[in-house]
Amino acid sequence: MRTVLIIGASKGIGLETVRLALKAGHSVRALSRSASAIRLHDPKLEKLDGDALDRDTIERALLGVDAVIQTLGVSPAPELIFSGTRLFSDATRLLVNAMEASGVRRLICVTGFGAGDSRGRGGLLYNAAFCVFLGRVYADKDVQERIIRRSRLDWTIVRPTILTNEPRTGAYRVLVDPHEGKPDGRPRPQALRIHRCRLRRLALFHGDGDVTIAC
Repeated sequence: MRTVLIIGASKGIGLETVRLALKAGHSVRALSRSASAIRLHDPKLEKLDGDALDRDTIERALLGVDAVIQTLGVSPAPELIFSGTRLFSDATRLLVNAMEASGVRRLICVTGFGAGDSRGRGGLLYNAAFCVFLGRVYADKDVQERIIRRSRLDWTIVRPTILTNEPRTGAYRVLVDPHEGKPDGRPRPQALRIHRCRLRRLALFHGDGDVTIAC
């Protein structure tokens, strides 16, 4: 069993990943600005309040861990459409530098479908809505992914599509190549949705360190 640092652990994908990691028997260090408010209690869970943009916090959080799962997110706000953000790139640059300095090599980072070379692969309506509402945010995720790819870490980038709370189907598909799918290179409509619990299982599975993909 491993000690896993989960950044962005208080809600969404991060919180689901904390739950599954504990269930799998791993020790978990959960980092977020409101980690102490996480309503989970387990002797293997350490809650660490802190900012992903604070160097001292990140360096302290990395002590004694075997792997890092980064699940940063931003709250929806009108100003993001026009101004964008630098949270993802700034936090990832700090994290990568700290991991390389400390010798922690395994990083799983959750970005999103539409980042990097998956941009423009979602179909006409998806791409149009993406450009209007998420274009500036994902420009920073592009930078985030470049930082990871140029690092010396053993990394995995996971790009989920639209996250839902619909009933789980018990199955999911991983595309290593963003050009996979229909003959035109776009994913099939059902591939544009994934349940949060499916994603946490995917992130944790690749956290074992014996599989490295960019999906």
